[in-house]
Amino acid sequence: MRIVELKVHSIAIADPPLRSSYGLHAPYALRTVLELVSDDGVTGVSETLGGDAIAQQFEALRPKLLGADPFRLAGALLPLIEQLPGTSLDRSQTFHPPGTNPLDANARLYSAIEIAALDLIGKAVGQPVCDLLGGRVRDEVPFSAYAFYKHAGGGGESGGQDNDARDDEYGEALTPESLVRQVQRMIALYGFLDVKLKAGVLAPELEIETIRQLRVALGPDVPLRIDPNCAWSVETSVKVGEALVEELADGGYLEDPTAELAGMAAVRARLLAAGIETPLASNVAVTSFADLPEAVRASAVQIVLCDPHYWGGVQQVQHLGKICQTFGLGLSMHSNSHLGVSLLAMTHAAAATPHLSYACDTHYPWQSERDEIVAGGRVPIVNGCVRIPDKPGLGVDLDYDQLARGRERYRTCRYHMRDDAAEMRKHVDPDWRRVLPRW
Repeated sequence: MRIVELKVHSIAIADPPLRSSYGLHAPYALRTVLELVSDDGVTGVSETLGGDAIAQQFEALRPKLLGADPFRLAGALLPLIEQLPGTSLDRSQTFHPPGTNPLDANARLYSAIEIAALDLIGKAVGQPVCDLLGGRVRDEVPFSAYAFYKHAGGGGESGGQDNDARDDEYGEALTPESLVRQVQRMIALYGFLDVKLKAGVLAPELEIETIRQLRVALGPDVPLRIDPNCAWSVETSVKVGEALVEELADGGYLEDPTAELAGMAAVRARLLAAGIETPLASNVAVTSFADLPEAVRASAVQIVLCDPHYWGGVQQVQHLGKICQTFGLGLSMHSNSHLGVSLLAMTHAAAATPHLSYACDTHYPWQSERDEIVAGGRVPIVNGCVRIPDKPGLGVDLDYDQLARGRERYRTCRYHMRDDAAEMRKHVDPDWRRVLPRW
């Protein structure tokens, strides 16, 4: 079996005006859909971060992909991720919204190719991806509700011949009370059993109050997490950890409260000195295997948030799981705005990684049925879980009419790269810039 065709689809999907310490989400998120077609007529698919740059990088790899054996492709391209530079502040996600850091570009390329090849192989041999990789350890994977402070609007843009604005399903949420209502609706729709709050947006006192109100509204059995994406100083991080010691207990965690491993280590040391054992999690300070030795040595991170999209694919997540287990670190999964193909790739990665025991993040509830490219519509989330489909490969096929709509949306929209800071300046504060720490 050989790969005879590569198809690269740049698409845009509506995205609500969600806030984070990076700024404000644009009306559209960008995704790239990859297809690898074999000489047997089997097609493997994957979905990754989008924009003009990554599409051009896939095109540059075309000569290496055409004619390749999909069973050997991941090994042949392994130098893409084996030759990454060592740990550096430049490679950290601290100053780069996910998917915009040029130094993890190769890992993003590799992961999409690996996942598409695995999907192709699975379809060819009649096996789900997770079972190709040693077998699943779970048939369904738990995900958490991912709460955001947000402005009014459901994403997309109005005007023109085609009104492309989406309904605002969750409404504005810029207070603790409205954020609680958002989470309650998300739980009612999807049955989530864990909740993560994207913080670093309002004053820390208001974000503390939000977590406290979530605890009151949801009861004692729902694990809560808070992630300000490095917006706080060490001092503020410690104060938040002290204020939320009870709310973040029993399966919760404090994620990337401050910048860099040294800052995380300082927060951990001060919390432990105060008798507080709330674990610190990270998908910003730890984004590659090269970051792990210092994270372990300094006791800076107790839970790593992987992501098959920029850790280098499903098999790299499996490797990470074993390393985390060896050093006593927990493992969860990071998310970005995505559709069903990515959701299934994340699900297979989690199903095939025994040590991934925390509920995964997902932005999927924020995306619209109107944008879904999976044949048959959106992937079900039931009782907070996604079940491995009873189909080979990832378990999904593409709806090519929907894919064409996504390509046309990309062609006509104004957004071909992510820039959350520019959106803040456009809609919230003309002088806004990302400052770390902000509090």
